[in-house]
Amino acid sequence: MSTRNPTMTEGNQGLGLIQGVGLTVILTLVARQLAMLPILKIMGSMVLAILLGVAWRSLMDIPATAEVGINFASKKILRYGIILMGLRLDIPKIIAAGPQVILLDILAILVSMVVIIFLGQRMGLNKKLAALIAAGTGICGAAAIAAIAPIVRSRDDETAVAVAIVALLGTLFTILYTLLYPVLNLTSFQYGLLSGSSLHELAHVIAAAQAGGSASADIAILVKLGRVAFLVPVALVLGLIFARQNETGAGWHWRQLQVPWFILGFLVFSGINTMAILSTPLIAFLIQVGVFLLTVAMAGLGLNVSLEMIKKVGSRGLVTGLLGSVVLSLTIFLVIASLIN
Repeated sequence: MSTRNPTMTEGNQGLGLIQGVGLTVILTLVARQLAMLPILKIMGSMVLAILLGVAWRSLMDIPATAEVGINFASKKILRYGIILMGLRLDIPKIIAAGPQVILLDILAILVSMVVIIFLGQRMGLNKKLAALIAAGTGICGAAAIAAIAPIVRSRDDETAVAVAIVALLGTLFTILYTLLYPVLNLTSFQYGLLSGSSLHELAHVIAAAQAGGSASADIAILVKLGRVAFLVPVALVLGLIFARQNETGAGWHWRQLQVPWFILGFLVFSGINTMAILSTPLIAFLIQVGVFLLTVAMAGLGLNVSLEMIKKVGSRGLVTGLLGSVVLSLTIFLVIASLIN
C-alpha cells in the first residue's frame, strides 16, 4: 500500500476518509453475507473481513489517499467497537455462577498467557505477536487481540496475523470438540465448562456447546463471558510489562503506564449493562453495532496486511498457537474431569 503523503490537503484527507472507510464497510457487508453460509459460518464475519481485506490488497490497486480512511477504521472504529462490547458483560451473573467458574477462567488465562508466550520465545516469535496470540486464545479471540494490540503497540499486520491464527485454531478445535464429545465421558455441565473455558471466540463456544444441549450452552456462554471480564486486568498487566522497557532499552517509570481510554469505556459499558440502565432491546442493538464496528476494523486490518509478513511469521505463530491451545484444552479437561462433577 502506498504511504501517506504528508502534504495531503484537507480536501484529499476527507476524500481518503470516505474512500478508506467506504471500502472497509463494503468488505464488512460482504463478510457478513458470507458468514451466513454453512461452511463459513463457524469462522465468523470478523475473520472473513480480514481475509477479504488481505485478498483485496493483494489483487486490487488501492488509492494512496484511501490510507487515511483505512487507518481510521483499523484504529479509531476499532476502539468504539471494543467499548460497545462491554455491554455483553453482566458481572453479578458471573460472580453468582460460583468460584469454580471464576477459578476456571483464571486458570485458562494464566495457562494461555504463560505457555504461549514461553513457546513464542522458544520459537523465535516476535514477543508482541506471541502476546496477541496468547490473549486471543485465553480471553476472547479477535476482540481481545484488538484490545491488546494498541497496548503492546503491535503493527497492523501482526494484529491481523494473530486474529487469523486464533480464528483458524478456534474453528479447528470447535470441530474437534463436537466430534469428541460422545467419547469424552463428560456430563453436559462439564462439557459446557470445557467449551466455555478453553475455546477461543464466543462463536466457537456457542457452536461447540450445542452438542451438549441447552444446559451445556448456557454454562458455556457464562464461563466465556467470565473470561471476557478479565480483559481489562490482563490488558493493564501487559501494558505494564511492555512499558517497563522501551525500544532503546532505557529504564521505565510507573508514570509512563497509560490506561487506554477505550478500556475504561469497556468498563463503563459493562457497568451500564450490569445496572440495567438501558432496555434489553437497546442493549442487543448496541451489541450488534459493536460487532459491526469491529468487523469494519478487521477489514481495515486486512487491508494493511503484508503477505510477506504472513509468510514470514505465519508458520511459527500457527505452531505456537496450536501447541498452546492443546496444552490449554488438556489442562482444563483434566481439571474438570478430576475435580468438578
